[in-house]
Amino acid sequence: MIENNQGDNRPKKSIIYYYFIILVAVMLLNALFFPSVMEARVKEVGYSDFITMVDENKVTEVVMDSTKQELVFSATDEDGKTTYYKTGAFPDEGLMQRLTDHNVKYSSETVKQNSSLLSVILTWLLPIFIFIGIGQLISKMMMKKMGGGPAMTFGKANAKIYAETETGVTFDDVAGEEESKDALTEIVDFLHNPDKYAQIGAKLPKGALLVGPPGTGKTLLAKAVAGEAKVPFFSISGSEFVEMFVGMGAAKVRDLFKQANEKAPCIVFIDEIDTIGKKRDSGNGMGGNDEREQTLNQLLTEMDGFDGRKGVVILAATNRPESLDPALLRPGRFDRRIPVELPDLNGREAILKVHARDVKMDSNIDFGAIARATSGASGAELANIVNEAALRAVRMGRNVVKQEDLEESVETVIAGYQRKNAVLSPYEKKVVAYHEIGHALVAAKQSNSAPVTKITIIPRTSGALGYTMQVEEGEKYLMSKEEAQNKIATLTGGRSAEELIFNTITTGASNDIEQATKLARAMITRYGMSREFDMVALETVNNQYLGGDTSLACSAETSSLIDKEVVATVKAGHEKAISILRENIDKLHELASYLLEKETITGEEFMEILNK
Repeated sequence: MIENNQGDNRPKKSIIYYYFIILVAVMLLNALFFPSVMEARVKEVGYSDFITMVDENKVTEVVMDSTKQELVFSATDEDGKTTYYKTGAFPDEGLMQRLTDHNVKYSSETVKQNSSLLSVILTWLLPIFIFIGIGQLISKMMMKKMGGGPAMTFGKANAKIYAETETGVTFDDVAGEEESKDALTEIVDFLHNPDKYAQIGAKLPKGALLVGPPGTGKTLLAKAVAGEAKVPFFSISGSEFVEMFVGMGAAKVRDLFKQANEKAPCIVFIDEIDTIGKKRDSGNGMGGNDEREQTLNQLLTEMDGFDGRKGVVILAATNRPESLDPALLRPGRFDRRIPVELPDLNGREAILKVHARDVKMDSNIDFGAIARATSGASGAELANIVNEAALRAVRMGRNVVKQEDLEESVETVIAGYQRKNAVLSPYEKKVVAYHEIGHALVAAKQSNSAPVTKITIIPRTSGALGYTMQVEEGEKYLMSKEEAQNKIATLTGGRSAEELIFNTITTGASNDIEQATKLARAMITRYGMSREFDMVALETVNNQYLGGDTSLACSAETSSLIDKEVVATVKAGHEKAISILRENIDKLHELASYLLEKETITGEEFMEILNK
């Protein structure tokens, strides 16, 4: 294959939003419980000034407040502006006659004092309650933003509970994992017929650990067990036990097992258990007790404490079993370790048929051919291939999925979509054509190489400017030393063709170089295919289900010798590829010209020209 080597931005609410709510509340309280602006503008004058203003006909209205023993009056100045005044009530028998003579309106009003209790409630308690309510509202909103719940519900497990028939999944919906289903069938039988096992004294395994790569159907298998057993199914992720406050995760574990015991017989499924089940490390030097360890300790205690005869089964899934604490894996806790590996050829074909049940498929679909082309694919990837094929059929204006849709969807998943806007120059297109034919020709001229099924020089969104597809005719579980060497030669075939025809090299072979180097190193350090080191393991595999990263387990001197051996192995494959292409130089030109014209050719077309 030749390569071309050339998030969520939604705005979040600011804390100013909450301050705005508080400001509005304070303004409302100010309007309710503090003096009005009008009341603050009343001026206090002497009684003699009041009489003078009455005699000058400035006073328009007077109100006698008998409670406060004061007069409140309004007066108009020369500009016609009204001002409010108040003065103390003075014993004056002629006041009423004076007001009448000057046409002043007057009245008397008694203002009832609020009771002391009502005054305290309105002045102190009501504002406090309003502020407490606002505080509670803001607290709930902040807790939701942090992913938690109200403070009183921190100890709840929040497990998703399915009733007896709500999972909607049975073993018929799980394909390609027959061994795993067989191992879980006994658990289902125990839940159906506990007396049969009790008579002989057998106990139900307390826990079963499902281990395997991502996408192989571990969660689906757990739901299928619950669906077959027709018992309540508790589903919770390991990350849901992780809390901000110490002790909350342990409280959730206690609550989960309490609910499980109440609903026994039932199944409890903990997905991604490595989140809380990692090995405990006492050498952290902190001297404290961390939340994750408390949660794990509580889980260990609960698994020891419940009675297996009640029919509570703990299922857990992980793709990092090597990171789990040994205490979690001992018999009596997780009694069974059930591998859920990548499906084989028959398994892939069965998975494709399961996912195709709800899709309108053409009557002559060959699922076997698709299964052979998808070696190493997981169940999730196969489901995606079927869905991509259905989407392509819709884009092409058809109401059924055809074989070509499935074949194109395999290429889409492997190499990405076709880059329709990518325009290569005539020279680059010619280089890519010779590069891909170089791969195919070296593969075809070696006896232990997989047959070529397709060659294309149409660029893909993965960055590949073209690729050569090889598909094994059957499932292979072993690779001989000769086959590994042939594969390295095939990987170097593209670069070899560039050197031979154009007398230069390009950056397009980077992925080929990476794969050839990785395979050569594995031959020497892991597979014992080296005379120099014989059957000595020089590397260890870490996270075998998550990429299979390796780390050297040897001295610096040995590492230097390994590097020399890797270089020699790849160099031998490179020389072999150049030799094959030199011997078939005419076919190289003929096939490259044909590929340039067609852009995509099948394996049958390639072999027909090669054997002409």
